[in-house]
Amino acid sequence: MDEALETYVLDHTGEEPELLRRLERDTKVRLLNGRMVSGRLQGRLLVMLCRMIKPRKILELGTFTGYSALCLAEGSAPDTEVHTIEHNDELETTIQDWFAQSPYKNQLHLHIGEALEVLPTLEGPFDLVYLDLDKRAYLPCLQAVLPMVPSGGFILADNTLWGGKVLKPIAPSDTQTLAISEFNRYIATHSGLETVLLPLRDGLTLIRKK
Repeated sequence: MDEALETYVLDHTGEEPELLRRLERDTKVRLLNGRMVSGRLQGRLLVMLCRMIKPRKILELGTFTGYSALCLAEGSAPDTEVHTIEHNDELETTIQDWFAQSPYKNQLHLHIGEALEVLPTLEGPFDLVYLDLDKRAYLPCLQAVLPMVPSGGFILADNTLWGGKVLKPIAPSDTQTLAISEFNRYIATHSGLETVLLPLRDGLTLIRKK
């Protein structure tokens, strides 16, 4: 959306907590890929979805600096566990520092490592799973977590429009776009899944396990 429309949308969307404002600004200032942070609009949507779904246990694949994990905890009941996996161990201290400042710190459980290696160490079921990691890992991670999601459970996948690249011819060397395209085809044709792709920011797909 253009800048004026985005301003209007944000003007009519709930405010984020001060901690999240500081986290987003710090992420964008200090990290080269800081634009990857979820941000207010998507963060408020995650909070709202959690309030609607009322998950008892949440799994996030791809923590980054912790913004979305904090939103998932914010929207959930005080006894909901939020497990989040981040492969970049250099971010561990940053993430833990932000978590420690949050009123939801006791709900948040950070796991450092590759998602496909950490997943077998976790105990489900998970009522809500949020995918936001290396796009080449989307499909194998989805296949790994599906048995951990009960019928009626939800999976959210971020960046499923991938800057519009999914609409164009994809070069064989563009492994990220190829992976997103394959993931989108897989979930759209899977008989056990219901899906809707929202054109929010870079695309957010809501998936329900039948």
